[in-house]
This record gives sequence, structure tokens and C-alpha cells, in this order.
Amino acid sequence: MTDTGPYIRPDMKAFLDGLVAMAGPSIADMTLEEARGSYLALHGMADRPARELAVIRDLTCPGPAGEIPLRLYDARESREAGPVITFYHGGGFVIGDLDTHHALCTEIAALMDLPLVAVDYRLAPEHPFPAAIDDCEAATRWIASNPAELGREATGIITIGDSAGGTATIAVGQLLAADPAKAAIVLQVPLFPLVSDAIGSASLDEFADGFVLTKATIEFFDASYKADRSDPRGFPVIGDHTNSPPTICVTASLDPIRDSGRDYAKALVDAGRDVTFLEMRGLTHSFTNLRMAVPSAQGDLERIIAAMKYKLEGA
Repeated sequence: MTDTGPYIRPDMKAFLDGLVAMAGPSIADMTLEEARGSYLALHGMADRPARELAVIRDLTCPGPAGEIPLRLYDARESREAGPVITFYHGGGFVIGDLDTHHALCTEIAALMDLPLVAVDYRLAPEHPFPAAIDDCEAATRWIASNPAELGREATGIITIGDSAGGTATIAVGQLLAADPAKAAIVLQVPLFPLVSDAIGSASLDEFADGFVLTKATIEFFDASYKADRSDPRGFPVIGDHTNSPPTICVTASLDPIRDSGRDYAKALVDAGRDVTFLEMRGLTHSFTNLRMAVPSAQGDLERIIAAMKYKLEGA
């Protein structure tokens, strides 16, 4: 039998072939300004258009180093007290902002029919580890405290984020488990997160190049962010899982940091926690922001949403 390589969905392969044909420089070879602009452009090109919602409003909350920009999304002008989603964007803690994940946030808010607040945390290398986690924690505590500025009373917090935002999701969950906020985290949803050190993992070697996120980009993010490998805020797999909230851990089969997400799901199982593990076959890292270019990824996002609703119904 010959090795035909990993399974790649036809629409995913068409997108990857298109990236090769474009033959642009990698993020690791760009200036910081170019890298941030390229990330925004990629999502603008590849993601579905943003939904129109009743409420899309920018606001701020106090943070450890000044005001933290936030963006509130809601399909309804007003609503009764209930869960509030807190979203942390991806980008290796180096690139990404409210605009790079705007379309995705509108989609999640619409499909969940819940208010969502996106957090624009500080980025490295200007603000290395643990600045991003400090901001995400502060913003989540502020949302949980039911501030009048938000206009939504949170009976519980749902944390969700992609990639680095998935790391933040887990780190914030551990921090609030140790020191609870006014409203508890009732569900956390890390999407293709970096939880354990990817360096030396089998998935990093297998998907080092040609699958959206590259080994060189991971190394660039790592050198810029400078996470402490002995600190669970940087690598949450080494943290305390005994009080982890109910979790939906999502990975992509073609992701160089896939094995990190698998490690986390196993750690939760070993700790006896409530965890649902979803691995999206034939997709790459960042599939949640590629839903126009890779149409089948919309169905995977809807699977995640369905799992979130199921978990909340049983809470």
C-alpha cells in the first residue's frame, strides 16, 4: 500500500493550492506591520461576510495597563439576564484585533442568539507575555461584574477563542477557577488552541509547511511573545485541571499544533472533567475564518455551535 498522505477536503485543497499560486512571503518574513495587515487581508478575502446585527458597539473596560478595547455583538437590542460570550481572537498573541475576527464574531453571536463581547488585548512584541492573558482576565471579570456600560446582565460566562485565543480561553478558565469572578464560566470553547509546547510534536513536523499555519510562523510568534514554559498562563496543559469548566475542545486534523489540543483534551479526561472533543477532519488551522474560501468549514462551525447549545442545555 502506498502512503497517499493525510486526507484533505477538496475545497480545503483548492484554497491551499490558491495560496501556493499567490506565492507571497510568509508572516515570519514580513515586518510586523505587514504581518498584521496580511492577517486582516487573509480573513477579509477568505471569510464569509459579517452578519448584520441589532447591536455592534465598541466600548472599553479598565485593564492592568489602561483601557482595553472591546466590541459588543448582539442580535437583539435588549435581553433578559443570561449567559454572555467572551471572545479572544487568534494571531499568536502578535497579530489580530477586533477587525480580523469581526465576521466570525457576528456569526457566533447570531447562531448562539447570545450577546458576545470580543476582547482586543495587548499584543507582543510590544507587550510580551503575560500582557495578553492579563487583559483577557481583566476583561472577563469586568463582563462578569454586570457593568451598566455593557447593558447585559451575565448569569454565566462562555469563553471562546481561536488559536492564541484558545490558549487565552483555557488560561482565563484556570485563573477564574482559582479566584472566581462575579459570574462563573459555564462553558469554555478553545478552538485549535496552543496548550502544550508544540516544538517537537509529531503534528508540527507533519504539517510544518503548506497548511496555512507554518512551523516558521509558530517560531516567529514564540520568539515575539516569549511565554514562560513553566507558567500555566503560557502553556495551560501544566496547570490545574481539577476545577476546569465544561469544555468543548476543537482541533483541526491538518494543523501543526493539533497535538497540543489533543494533549489538553486528554488532560481533562484524566482529571475527570466534562469535555467534548471535536477534531475537524481534512481542515487546517484557522478554518473558522476561512468559511467563504472553504465552504464546508461553515458546517464545522455550526457543529461547534450545536455542541455549545447542547452543553448549555445540560448545565
